[in-house]
Amino acid sequence: MASTVVVRDNPTVRWGLRLLVITYLFLLVVWPSSLVVQHTFADGLGGLRDALADPHVVHALKLTSFVAVTAVVINLVFGVGMSLLLVRSRFPGKRLLSALVDLPLSVSPVVVGLALVLVYNGRFGLFGPTLEAHGIQIIFATPGMVMATCFVALPLVIREVVPVLEEIGDDQEQAARSLGANAVQTFRRITLPSIRWAIVYGVVLSLARSLGEFGAVKVVAGNVGGETQLATLLVHEKYQNFQQQTAYSVSFMLAFAAVLCLIVVSLLRPKEKS
Repeated sequence: MASTVVVRDNPTVRWGLRLLVITYLFLLVVWPSSLVVQHTFADGLGGLRDALADPHVVHALKLTSFVAVTAVVINLVFGVGMSLLLVRSRFPGKRLLSALVDLPLSVSPVVVGLALVLVYNGRFGLFGPTLEAHGIQIIFATPGMVMATCFVALPLVIREVVPVLEEIGDDQEQAARSLGANAVQTFRRITLPSIRWAIVYGVVLSLARSLGEFGAVKVVAGNVGGETQLATLLVHEKYQNFQQQTAYSVSFMLAFAAVLCLIVVSLLRPKEKS
């Protein structure tokens, strides 16, 4: 307690801590990101034009957008449902389920990709032969990429919605049910308006995470240019093949899309009344 008071009352310590944080963020985030932007526009807009003229780049961006949006929609539906289950229900194994939600944050994405291969690969996977017999391909196809992306982005919606549900409580929901509202009406008129901004932030974070996923999809995608190559895999390939300008341009587009989402949400979110 005494140390906290010293920090608050000592301007030298206070400004020193601020400088330390700013330096840390500059070296870790701002400087590397600015170098990507600098190399992207080293020749003006020529690098972006050349990148977008490459059909493999265009296909990779379209496939990345489809996989990311699909994963976000799936995680949105299951994330909100899981949040309601964790906050509004009591059942055996609730703590275990809550811990499993955080599993994607602790497990390497490469391990996730390998696990999906072991389960769904057509040759030796647990369900692979059955799926292959019915003409369904999971690994080295779009479904596998969507599943891998869903896994790595799973906790983001849940961890945004759960604290809000705990804060608002269930008094209004119980009042609505006592007045004759069914579950759907209660959720649409009471619960959803209360958690809408938590959902928005969870969706934005999930989208940004999905756009930038590399490890898990590298294992399950196959990385065939123009077919199963996502934008992050294309960046890796182009950079290794000494086509740095294309790698910089695609990296910039991915980063710009994620940052733009955050900016739009921040601008649209209503300001809290003091």
